Amino acid sequence: MTVTTMQETLNPYEIAQQQVDTAAKLLNLPEHITHILKNPKRVLSVSFSVKMDDGSVRVFQGYRAQHNDAVGPTKGGIRFHPDVTLDEVKALSMWMSFKCGVVGLPYGGGKGGVICNPREHSKAEVERISRGFMEAIADFVGPDKDIPAPDVYTNAQTMGWMMDTYSRMKGVYSPGVITGKPLIIGGSKGRNEATAQGCVYTILAALEDMDIPADTATVAVQGFGNAGRIAARLLAEAGCKVVAVSDSKGGVYQPDGLDVAVLEELKDNASIADYSGAQQISNEALLELDVDILVPAALENVITSSNAKRIKAKLVAEAANGPTTPEADRVLSEKGIIVIPDVLANAGGVTVSYFEWVQNLQHFYWSEEEVLEKLQGNMIRSYQAVRDLAAQFEVDLRTAAYMIAMKRIAAAMEARGWV
Repeated sequence: MTVTTMQETLNPYEIAQQQVDTAAKLLNLPEHITHILKNPKRVLSVSFSVKMDDGSVRVFQGYRAQHNDAVGPTKGGIRFHPDVTLDEVKALSMWMSFKCGVVGLPYGGGKGGVICNPREHSKAEVERISRGFMEAIADFVGPDKDIPAPDVYTNAQTMGWMMDTYSRMKGVYSPGVITGKPLIIGGSKGRNEATAQGCVYTILAALEDMDIPADTATVAVQGFGNAGRIAARLLAEAGCKVVAVSDSKGGVYQPDGLDVAVLEELKDNASIADYSGAQQISNEALLELDVDILVPAALENVITSSNAKRIKAKLVAEAANGPTTPEADRVLSEKGIIVIPDVLANAGGVTVSYFEWVQNLQHFYWSEEEVLEKLQGNMIRSYQAVRDLAAQFEVDLRTAAYMIAMKRIAAAMEARGWV
């Protein structure tokens, strides 16, 4: 469903299409290529039944979108969430194409989702949902076709079940069909931290460009899930002062700095709101704090036309997918606020997923040091390429990132004779 606020479209699919239009005009792409890039190549809708622990049977709805496979097989996560929609999955598959393109991976974008709330199900029920969805999409995915990964409310164990189901159906052990798996069955070292680590690499590179020393920078992180908490920890280790964090229940603010280790312990065992001596702060108010670095690491569309004018951070690094609307982007740009877009800032996850896939295909596994070294080099090179193109065309980093990715995809389509 499309939601409009103050003439602002918040439908993720329409936002993604607007972003394509903006970059396509600057690249002077032909209309037919732009049209291809604005629409997924394939979309699968499935219904599958699952037996519950009480013996009843429930039918679940799921989707898998494959945006563009000109450069290589499609790649992207599977989320389990009650609010999954077809438009959301289509948009996320597009963003995955551009994410892979901007960091130079031989992938197109894919995305999947099941409409469910895993918190309402037992572990055994979540396993049966995971296996049921993979059974429903098995002919649509594969190591050389479409490679899923974890996303919202899915994890390494979910991927392990799905990989096992696919392998059983195909009659051959096939770890390369899924990334983000447990280490023992072909996962990659460094994968759990990769999204946050890649984001931090780009933040530190941007701070250097902005002449802001890391040990003087203040940080607010909205969203203290996997990416947010690890980003907070890594930024603190780099010398930054983390002054505010929040999760779905609210947040805490301490101008003198928060102890991230204490926050992580509270997150695991109680609530971050129990942090001693800190002020309580809402998710909305956290976004408007006067800090050097703002890391939205929670939901999409949290920075909009209604609050963008009150954003005070010098640098916004999008660890989440789609946290800033196009109208808000324009406002932030006019204010001189630098935004490291999601397709670049959180591309560390898919980069290490690519490393995992390569290791699976080779049956040769790397040390964590090797993984992080390769990740750092790729993220910094990609950030610098986006920064330089943005300066050349006098556009924001998001537009430059899209330009790099779309030019690459268009060249692949032309080379293959599609256009």
